[in-house]
Amino acid sequence: MLDLHRLRLLREVHGRGTVHAAARALGYTPSAISQQLAVLEREAGTPLLERVGRNVRLTAAGSVLVRHASTLLQGLEAAEAELATVTAGRPAGLVRVAAFQSAFLRIVAPAVRRLAVSHPDVRVEAAEMEVEQAAPALRLQQLDVAVGDEYQGQPRAVHTDLQREPLLEERIRVVLPDDHPAAADDRVSLRRLARLPWAACQPGTGHREMQVRVCRELGGFEPDLRYSSDDFVILLELVRTTGAGALLPDLVLGVGAPGVAVRVPAEGTVGRAVFLLTRRNRTPAVTAVADALRAAADAAARELAN
Repeated sequence: MLDLHRLRLLREVHGRGTVHAAARALGYTPSAISQQLAVLEREAGTPLLERVGRNVRLTAAGSVLVRHASTLLQGLEAAEAELATVTAGRPAGLVRVAAFQSAFLRIVAPAVRRLAVSHPDVRVEAAEMEVEQAAPALRLQQLDVAVGDEYQGQPRAVHTDLQREPLLEERIRVVLPDDHPAAADDRVSLRRLARLPWAACQPGTGHREMQVRVCRELGGFEPDLRYSSDDFVILLELVRTTGAGALLPDLVLGVGAPGVAVRVPAEGTVGRAVFLLTRRNRTPAVTAVADALRAAADAAARELAN
């Protein structure tokens, strides 16, 4: 009989591309996963993986098992959620949430507080995570809900097995030291900032890609990206203390930005969409969490509008 735990390991290796990547995601050693997959191949009576360079891919038999493993794991998840709900008489069970930093502060944390009162039997575990990492984890059932972002002109990948819905729209602002000469104007020409050092998120992130693109397209210059951090609070401090510039969204600035000037780019507007991702078959507990996140996002949007 095939073991469901080993089937999950096979699906993880397929989703991650390598045994080492699957091991990191699950907290196992690569040798432990390899041993379990060897047992699974003996149970199946046929090879399930084949090596392609440094990666591995499924054989035809492996593809069959992964397809059925996904169905079985979804059924098990649904059964556990329904059992918890029946036992409690209302939505109950564990819901794992991930969100990027500013959404975590302005949307997830208020939603968790709301859920503690409205749905005390729903246990929320939340972690800070960029959507680049959260979406694969959601598809592999390591997460249940993800809050992601999408900068204007930089569409995210579309996954047919995930459901996406909008939470809010925000604008990107130019953030300068408050004593910078350009800070005297309500609308700042990016072209005047070509010699400025800049602070942005790490390479490979949507924020950094946005900042480079906006400086090129609207400002006509290549930004001197001198400081890097995925922590927006650190980026604000870098602007405040080093004289750097940054392009930051409203959710970040709504937390408070003393000692800096927040202005609108004169050459045009840049936006960011914040959205919710779940798998298509939502449990009652996931639906309750999604409702709370929407309510918190609506409250944050009203704050930003005032």
